[in-house]
Amino acid sequence: MKTTRITVLIGLAALAISSASAADDAATKTDAAKLQGAWSMVSSSADGQEVPKEMLADSKRICKGDETTVTVGGQLIMKAKFSLEAAKQPKTIDYDVIGGPTKGKKHLGIYELNGDTVKFCFGAPGAERPTDFTSKPGERRTASVWKRDKN
Repeated sequence: MKTTRITVLIGLAALAISSASAADDAATKTDAAKLQGAWSMVSSSADGQEVPKEMLADSKRICKGDETTVTVGGQLIMKAKFSLEAAKQPKTIDYDVIGGPTKGKKHLGIYELNGDTVKFCFGAPGAERPTDFTSKPGERRTASVWKRDKN
């Protein structure tokens, strides 16, 4: 009887883990779908320095599938394959850069979606994942806010 009880408890634990994993996967897929399309930069800072306002208007992000491309003034800044983990707090995003100045490198970041706005904060290649959405001098972080383009 004791063996049966243990077997049932193990089965229930496995089912609970499987259900949680399925919910996590669903949240990640939902967020990936919400990131699709064209975005314009609202604000950004790199290593604590604000990006000049005149650069913001020409900063675009296009997300298609599991790839994102960032351009400024039509010039490629970065093209990357990305992966998300929506269940973590804060939510995490990893870039494997396939084009641009940091090609071949990995950037660890966090993100927050709120309607048609998304915030990101990334560490430089080799830096630790940020835990908040700040970019201070010496932290080797880039923080940005993007607004979905209306079609």
